[in-house]
Amino acid sequence: MIKVGIVGGTGYTGVELLRLLAAHPQVELQVITSRADAGTLVSQMFPSLRGYVDLPFTHPDEARLEQCDLVFFATPNGIAMQQTRALLDAGVKVIDLAADFRIKDIAEWEKWYGMTHACPDLVAEAVYGLPEVNRAQIAQARLVANPGCYPTAVQLGFIPLLEAGVIEPGSLIADAKSGVSGAGRKAEIPALFSEASDNFKAYGVAGHRHLPEIRQGLARVKSSPVGLTFVPHLTPMIRGIHATLYGRLTRDVDLQALFEQRYAHEPFVDVMPAGSHPETRSVRGANRCRIAVHRPQGGDTVVVLSVIDNLVKGAAGQAVQNMNIMFGLPESIALDNVPLLP
Repeated sequence: MIKVGIVGGTGYTGVELLRLLAAHPQVELQVITSRADAGTLVSQMFPSLRGYVDLPFTHPDEARLEQCDLVFFATPNGIAMQQTRALLDAGVKVIDLAADFRIKDIAEWEKWYGMTHACPDLVAEAVYGLPEVNRAQIAQARLVANPGCYPTAVQLGFIPLLEAGVIEPGSLIADAKSGVSGAGRKAEIPALFSEASDNFKAYGVAGHRHLPEIRQGLARVKSSPVGLTFVPHLTPMIRGIHATLYGRLTRDVDLQALFEQRYAHEPFVDVMPAGSHPETRSVRGANRCRIAVHRPQGGDTVVVLSVIDNLVKGAAGQAVQNMNIMFGLPESIALDNVPLLP
C-alpha cells in the first residue's frame, strides 16, 4: 500500500484528490492537513466522503508527513517549495499541484508569481507531470510538478501539430474557457453566484500565469520558442475547460490521422471522429481529454477543440495518474470512472 498525505485538503482540488484516492485499492490515506480546520472530520466538511474517508484534518505542525510514501500538495502557490526539500530528504515522493516547480526559468517564475523561490535547485530536478509527453521521466521521479488546467488542455491540443512540424509555431492562438471552480474554493466577489451566473467574460488578456507554462511546454516539444496568444475566459459553470486552438498550416496533412496516431495508446486522450464538437459535460468528473480537429473550409487554418474537467485531468486526476506511474501501477487505477451526465 502507498501511504499518502495531502497538504491542503479543504479546497476543490483537495476534495477531488480525496474522492479519487478513497477508491484507490493501493492507497492508504495517512494524513490530510488544514491549519484552519484541524480536528474537523473530513466527512463533516465534505458529506460526499462519508463512509469513504474517516480521518480528521490535522494541523500541519502535527502532521507526520515524513512517514508517508508520497505527499500531494493541493495548496496555494508558494507553500510546497517551503516543505519539499525536507520531505525528499526523508525519502518521501512529492507531487505539487500548484505552480512551484513547473517553470524552469526561475526569474520568469518569480516575475509571474511575485515571490522569491525558496528552492530553485529542486526546480531543475522536478519532472513536469504531463504523462503524454514525460511518462518515462515521471516513472523515475521523486518530485513531479503537476500541470495546470489550462496548460493541460492547450498542450494536448497543440502537441501533435508541433511534433509533426505542420503548423507555423510563431502565431499560435489559444482561446480557452473555464468553469468557476478553477478559481479555487474561496470567497471572492467574481465567484459569487450573482456575479458569475448568466455572465461570460475574458480575463488576464494582458498576461495570465499559465502563459509561461504553456509556452515552455510547447517550446520543449518544438525544440525552439513558440509565439502564443492565450486568452482565458470565465464561464457560468462549475467544472470544465474548453480550449479552442488555432494554428496556420505549413503543409497538407491528414489531420485526423495525425491526432489518432499520436494518441492511439494514451488511455486518457480521446480523439473524436472527424467533424465532432466535444462538450465539457462529456468529461465531467473524469480524467479524460476529448479532442476534435477541424480544417474549416479546407483552408490553411487548423482548429483544435480540447475539453477537460479542470479539477480532474486538469488537476487531481492527473496527479493520481502521475502517482500511478511513479509507483509502477497501471495508470487507470481509480481513474477509469465514466463521466457524469447530465
